[in-house]
Amino acid sequence: MSISVRNLKYIYNPGMPGETVALNDVSFDVADGSVLGIIGHTGSGKSTLLQHLNGLIRPTSGEIFIDGECITDGKTKMTDIRRKVGLVFQYPEYQLFEETVSKDVAFGPKNLGLNEEEQQERVKRAIGLVGLDYEEIRDLSPFELSGGMKRRVAIAGVIAMDPKILILDEPTAGLDPSAHRDILAMVRRIHEEMGIILIFVSHNMADIAEMSDKVMVMCEGKIALEGTPSEVFSHADKLSEMGLDVPPAREIVELISSKAPGFRSEALTIDEAAGDIKKYLEETRG
Repeated sequence: MSISVRNLKYIYNPGMPGETVALNDVSFDVADGSVLGIIGHTGSGKSTLLQHLNGLIRPTSGEIFIDGECITDGKTKMTDIRRKVGLVFQYPEYQLFEETVSKDVAFGPKNLGLNEEEQQERVKRAIGLVGLDYEEIRDLSPFELSGGMKRRVAIAGVIAMDPKILILDEPTAGLDPSAHRDILAMVRRIHEEMGIILIFVSHNMADIAEMSDKVMVMCEGKIALEGTPSEVFSHADKLSEMGLDVPPAREIVELISSKAPGFRSEALTIDEAAGDIKKYLEETRG
């Protein structure tokens, strides 16, 4: 499975007074099994791009290939693409609607035409992957659950479709620190166990640095920066010009570097920073 995007352009309200170029000549590739983190300020084109990847929006021009198949030529059935590409919008818990958790998660598999046994197998697996106990919650109303659990159930509904690509738009938005950590660990587990491509948007630079194999920075509908987390976050000045920050761990080690002679670190996560600081202290104490 792979994604290849070539010269993608999208214009809102073309020919009208409010015409806006949301995406402009966007090209990139995502390798099988990898994690792509996307960052950018509000209005940079992130959400518009995500909606193109599973066919919710047709481009003004350009091409998108999913596993070698062009999904923008008008010949591909979008229902087939949406089986492969699962998209979880921000605050997906607001889309829960069935009377029980089991029925809600089974909605997608049921629409795929799977029989009852296959539906329940998908439901059990998906609920387990998001870290919930199927027997405990299957007959509960989704609306009785906590905010974090609701979000897990909503994500389980997408996972139950067995996608080969999972796209998450701000999966930890609005959660308290504990639920934030739990959801991030859940996303990591889903990626590892399913072996799928994971694409996620986040304003949390620490999450992007920790999770991503590759980072893409969107600005005014274009890709402004692209590379590994280390490569992208080494451009602190450029990111600042776009209204973006580096991960807190990078800020910490840069501050220490300015005060402690000989200390050098490229850390992007707190664990990496702690390791480099410990090593420096051990060496200076001799």
